[in-house]
Amino acid sequence: MEEEKECLFCAIASGRVKADVVYRDSDTAAFRDIDPKAPDHVLIIPLKHIGSVSEMSDADTLLMGKLINTARKVAAKLSLESYRLVINNGKGAGQAVFHVHAHLLGGRQFGWPPG
Repeated sequence: MEEEKECLFCAIASGRVKADVVYRDSDTAAFRDIDPKAPDHVLIIPLKHIGSVSEMSDADTLLMGKLINTARKVAAKLSLESYRLVINNGKGAGQAVFHVHAHLLGGRQFGWPPG
């Protein structure tokens, strides 16, 4: 698929683009955000390219559980007792890279409601 060749997160997943990877397994990868919004800001992606949550098939939704499980593992690795997990869907919600991903944010106090 042409879109995958141009996808920054696919390039990171394949190793074509370097990133500070903190976790990787057979389905997911987690790496530090280059423009962090918290002391700990890690992006968690499925290795499979899916543009957005809206584009997921029913079968792809199993990956969401794997993303959350990866977030749990990364938070433990970083000794984060409290953290925020954010998934944006679409430009209007702030999605800048169109490859499904979750933001794991920690290391500071967060307000409510967000943004």
